Formats: sequence, structure tokens, C-alpha cells
Amino acid sequence: MQLYDSLTSILRDAGTKDRSIRFIDGEQDESVLGFSDLWQQAVLVLGTLQARGLKPGDELVIFTRSNQTFVVAFWAALLGGIVPVPVAVGISDEHRLKLFRILTQLQRATLLTDSELSARLADFAASHELRDVQAVLRDQVMLDREMRSGTAGNVLEADPDSVAFIQYSSGSTSEPKGVCLTHRNLATNIRAIVEGARWTDQDQSLSWMPLTHDMGLIGFHLSVLAAHMNHAVMDTSLFVRRPLFWLTRASTLGATQLCSPNFGFKHFLNMFLRKGSDGLDLSAVRLIMNGAEPISYELCEQFLEALHPFGLKRTAMFPVYGLAEATVAVSFPEVGAEYSRIVVDRHSLRIGARFQPAEPGDEQAVSFVKVGRAVRDCLVRITDDNDQELPPMVVGNIQVKGSNVTSGIYHDAEAEKALFAGDGWLRTGDVGVFVDGELVITGRSKDIIIVNGQNYYPHDIEEVVAATDGLELGKVVACGTSRAGSPDEELLVFVLYRQDLDDFPALAHSVRTRVGTNTGLEVDHVIPVARIPKTTSGKIQRSQLAAAYLDGEFDSVLAAIEPSSGEAPADSPEGAKEDPLILELEQICREFAKDRVIGPDDNLFEVGVSSLTLTEIVLAIDEKHPGKVDISDLFDYPTIRQLAAFLQR
Repeated sequence: MQLYDSLTSILRDAGTKDRSIRFIDGEQDESVLGFSDLWQQAVLVLGTLQARGLKPGDELVIFTRSNQTFVVAFWAALLGGIVPVPVAVGISDEHRLKLFRILTQLQRATLLTDSELSARLADFAASHELRDVQAVLRDQVMLDREMRSGTAGNVLEADPDSVAFIQYSSGSTSEPKGVCLTHRNLATNIRAIVEGARWTDQDQSLSWMPLTHDMGLIGFHLSVLAAHMNHAVMDTSLFVRRPLFWLTRASTLGATQLCSPNFGFKHFLNMFLRKGSDGLDLSAVRLIMNGAEPISYELCEQFLEALHPFGLKRTAMFPVYGLAEATVAVSFPEVGAEYSRIVVDRHSLRIGARFQPAEPGDEQAVSFVKVGRAVRDCLVRITDDNDQELPPMVVGNIQVKGSNVTSGIYHDAEAEKALFAGDGWLRTGDVGVFVDGELVITGRSKDIIIVNGQNYYPHDIEEVVAATDGLELGKVVACGTSRAGSPDEELLVFVLYRQDLDDFPALAHSVRTRVGTNTGLEVDHVIPVARIPKTTSGKIQRSQLAAAYLDGEFDSVLAAIEPSSGEAPADSPEGAKEDPLILELEQICREFAKDRVIGPDDNLFEVGVSSLTLTEIVLAIDEKHPGKVDISDLFDYPTIRQLAAFLQR
């Protein structure tokens, strides 16, 4: 593939090809946009932006639920030298606050959104007296009113070393960090992706990953467009509501290229193993890019085994590694080879130590999937804590270097300085080892929690927890960890607590509720501890608490304070016990809500379960009572008792 000098050149060339993007917004709701039409529509929207006074170098924050609107607006900004800033639309207060923090952090920001979202943002800003944000909201572009001015904009040729767009990390809420990517960064990494995956213009891709995520935007829109590939973008919420439709549509499209992180495979399998799916033909699928969070070997095996009868080949599983600071892609395996793993003793994974192999099934054994070799124009090395390179088979810090590596962090010199080790080497914050020439990711040196493919900073979650009555910062610790053989990252919250344990379950419930309401995350365990380990300089040692949890040090206290998943709520009214429908709904909730006990009068939005779990609960109810309840009904009937009455009516 040729190396383009800018994204503008990529779209101009793609516009001459007879290829298109399919936007899948519902099972019966799809639209198709040709590459040439994309250029024309983007030029018209650019005219709107320029008529509003936007100039090269200005930032355009794109905040919309519509994938087609996003794509057109994104390209419109690029063609005019305006810097697009994608921001995900969420339902929690933290999502809105993150958007507002980004808006006030940017130098010359204009918000591009639609009337419905704008009204909600304005109400939220007013209620929180966010005057700086209110000023920005008064001068925004409404997509549903001003999408096309009728006048073509002035397309500018981009400088390869100018900032093309800014990627904000999914987890940076209190102090958002914007990764600045130049046209050169992107063009370099796009070529590496296309060549490393051996994509051609005869391939067909399908992705449900959000376009605000680097894999969704760069991997499965910009790169597939550069490969002149027909591609389909499925609305992420559609996948969450109807996971089986992902592969049903892949089958009918004859898709050859797919992608998903761990949680996508798990979400699909949860429904597939309950309901099955007829008539799938996945024989055309060549690659499923698997990244964005630690890769579970066991989950990969379950997925491949379940879909093997439908023609899915083992060689399709394509574990990859990357990060936003390196544009997206860092390492790929060999196309056509079966993926593989190493099995090691988890106690031998210290930085600077040679890892010790272990037998599968051993109590201390943990599996790590090989994620291949560095992609073109990118170098990878393993170092000790002093940035000195280590030999193969020795665990260390992963550092990367190349033309795909970010030019820096938006207006944050301190964060930018900490990011680089010198001589252009970027500290990824991940830990790994080279085995047989391939990279293996074994953990993280930076405090990052990865849930459902999204990064979250522990201190952001700790700030939310600390607002709970009786708690404060410094006395709560959030961290993520995974048990051996489990595909899931567990979110743990440790609380400094030296009182009677009989009173702790109520506090734990408050913590779960606050975290769920404010962040949409589900806390797996809230654990009381007598002390919080810290370094001599006062830094919290989250890894020590996580290791103690994995070693079973908190098993007895958890057994004492957490009900078993099959235990019925102790305070359920007698009437509820006699209603078989309420009992059935309680059982469904217990099946999906982990250790949470949900009573018939508990508000499902306030018990600390994620939106994904609520969706799984609704899907399970729909399985038993087809066509009777939808996720939107929970807003009107948020308790089990109300939902049961609605179903009975």
C-alpha cells in the first residue's frame, strides 16, 4: 500500500473508488454512503463550519449518537484543517462532566451536536452552574438544523506534521488527556495496519466498536477506507441490545474482517449459548481483530468452539496490541497462523525477572496470549525501571518508538514529559515480555482499570467513592484485576474500615450504588481493610491489595459480608414471595447481577449494576416473555415489582 501524506489525500483517492460505507442502526434500519458521496457531503458540511467562522487549527468537538453524522462531520473538519475531537455520548453525569472539561480545556472549541443532546447538556450545565461551558453551548453547531449550507467549503491541503485530530482517553475524566495525532502519525499507522492484516479492496469489514474509540475509528473506518474496502459500521447500542445480530449480519454481508474486545465475545456468547442462532455462515471471515483490553485465551477458545460449526476458522482469531499514544496499532501476529499462548506462574512476573513456565490448571498458573511482532514503522522494546533494555524472556516495561507515536499531549507539558523515556521512546505503561520473537502483554505498570474495552483511572473512581457519607479520599482504593482463567477484569474497591462488620454491607451497597450511578461501572467487590499499603513517599500501592485479593486473603471477610448469588433478599415482603412472576424476575436479576441482592422494590438504576448488565437482564426477560419488555421500559418501571405489574398488564 502506498504511504499517503495526509488523511485528506486518503479520502480524495478513496472518493474515486466504487466503494461504500453501510451504517447499521437497527435490524431494519440501514443506509449506504458511497465514498464519493462522503467527499461531497463532507465538503458541504465544511461550508457550514467555515460560514460559522471556524478556521484551520480550531477544534470541533463532535458529540452525536449518529455514526453517519459523525463520519461526515469528522471528514468535514479534516478537509478544512479544523481539528476534530471525538467524544462519546454517555448517560452518566461523569460522561457529561468529561465533555465539559474537554470543552473548557480546548483553546478554540466549538461543539457540534444535535438539538436533543444540546438541550440536555444546557440543562445539566445550568443546574451545576458551569458558566464556562454555558458560553460554549451558546455558540454551537446543530447538526440536525445546519448539516449542509448548500455552499461547498474550501478544502485545504494538510501539512503532514500538523495535528489531524485529538483522541481523548476513555478513562480520563477528572483531568482529560488529549493525545494529539498528526496526519503523518495516522498515515504511517494506517499503512502498517493494512499491510499487516493483508487487507485488499475485495474485503468486507463489519465493526460495532464506537467511532469514538481508536479501534473503531482508525482501525475500522480510516484504515479500511484507505484499503478501499466496503465496510459496515453497526451502532454499538444495537450490538449491546441484540448481540446475535452482529454475526447474523456478518453472515449475510459475507464479512471477511471483524473486531471485538473480550467483553464483546462474552456478551455474544451469553446470548448465543441461551438462544443459539440458525443459518450462520462465517466461512468468509478471515480475521477477527481482538484487542482493546487484556485478551483471555479461555474466552477465545469458547468463542471459536461455539462458532466452529458455522465455518469460523481458528486462524481467524487475530490478537493485537496497541494504544492511542501510538495511533492505534503496535503489534500484529502473522495472518493465517493459529494464535497461541504462554502459561506462567503469576508470582514470577516481576519487572527484571525471567518468567517461570507453569502447567495449565495449576492454581498459580495464568495464561497470556501472544500478540505478534511490531507492525511496520514501529519499534518495540522491553526495559527495566531505569529504561534500560532487557533480553528476551525477561519481564519488563513495554516502550515503543516510530512515526506512529504521538507528537504529544494536548497542552499538558507535565503529562507529555512523563510519557517519554528519552530518544523518542514512549512509555506505554504496559508490562510484557518477548517469547519466540513475539510480544506478550503480562500486566500494567500504570494504574489503569480496563472494563469492557474502556480505560478508567483509579483516582477518578476513588473520587466518586469518597463522596459517600463517612468516606474520604485516601481511605478508599480502586483497582482492577483478573483471576486465573477468567476473561473478566474485576473492579475492586477497598475501604479503610475498623468498625463492626455487621454495618459494612450497607456501606458497600452505598458505594456500589454511587459508582454505578455516576460512572456506569459495576463494582465486583467492596472490601474492608485495616490498613492501606503505601510507599515511603505516600503513594498508594494498589498492586499489593490486588495481589492479596488474588491470594485469597480477603475470602473469609467477603464470605461474611456478601450474600451468595442464589440467596433471596431477606427483606422481601411476604406478598412478593407469593407472586411467581416477581420470584422469576428476582431470579433473573440474581443470575446477572453477580453478588448484588436486588429486592422487588429496589430501583434497578440505583443498585450498582452496569447498563450492559441491565441489558442482559432485559434480554433474559424477553427470552421468557417474548416481545413484552424493552430496555426503555425500565425507565418507566425501574423496580421488579413495577416491571412485573407491567408484564401482567
